Amino acid sequence: MIEQKIKQFESQLCDIRHQIHQHPEMGLEEIETSNLVASKLTEWGYQVQRGMAKTGVIGTLKVGNGSKTLGIRADMDALPIHEASGKPWTSKIPNRMHACGHDGHTTMLLGAAKYLAETRNFNGTLHLIFQPAEEMINGGEMMVKEGCSNSFPAMPFLPCTICPAIRQVNSISSTDHLWPQWTSLSLPSTAAVVTGRCRIKLSTLF
Repeated sequence: MIEQKIKQFESQLCDIRHQIHQHPEMGLEEIETSNLVASKLTEWGYQVQRGMAKTGVIGTLKVGNGSKTLGIRADMDALPIHEASGKPWTSKIPNRMHACGHDGHTTMLLGAAKYLAETRNFNGTLHLIFQPAEEMINGGEMMVKEGCSNSFPAMPFLPCTICPAIRQVNSISSTDHLWPQWTSLSLPSTAAVVTGRCRIKLSTLF
């Protein structure tokens, strides 16, 4: 049912991803990307805050009177790499490329934003964090120091990634996981190799 709903606007998401990919921006310079993100979130009814870590965007959606809060994060910046893929959506900016998939991360979170705004099938508060400067500049740390985790508390807090894995972060070990929460995995089927023992607990967030 979720997949059928998302299929209805899949082409829109592809267009968004191609637009972001064609206009890659380095850390703290994500002007066009953050403008696009903020515009879409506003269009879909989110309360939007901008300016954290210069180009960060945070969208908040409250549904019902539930006390639970969920946060989802995606990064927006590109890398100083020249693209020679030859794809129709190849980077238009020399020596700039979304080689680490952040165009995909941003689009995925916008897709989740649209779906959740249209269905509103939860009871609580949703914070969507679009982080600048994941590469090299530690934009996540900048957002935390500027009060992101205090102003927009969330439990759990899920990072958005193209190569997902399930793991619990028990300490702050990198700028990718500044919140000691859970990483999510959503695939039709998945396989994992585990050395030792593994315990998996599944539960709903709202």
